Amino acid sequence: MTQEDRIARRIHVKGKVQGVFFRAWTIEQAADLGVDGWVRNRHDGSVEAVAAGPVHKVEELIARMHRGSPPSRVDAVIVEETPGVVAQGFSQKPTV
Repeated sequence: MTQEDRIARRIHVKGKVQGVFFRAWTIEQAADLGVDGWVRNRHDGSVEAVAAGPVHKVEELIARMHRGSPPSRVDAVIVEETPGVVAQGFSQKPTV
């Protein structure tokens, strides 16, 4: 895979996404897809993530985040390009 085949995206999810297993579910989805990055809660009640990997896998993770974990309610997903500098694997970061 060349660098051109990889993308990184910052994903900001709004709705009922805290206290509903959303971060753990996102880690499971990312692991299933083989996407690197991280996820964390934000003090405003939203969830933020950075995902990096092959284009089709990052896009699939974003599509899954639009649907959300079973008990969540996703109202909005904002996606931005971001530098693809993340550690291998997918982790949970502290709330900011």
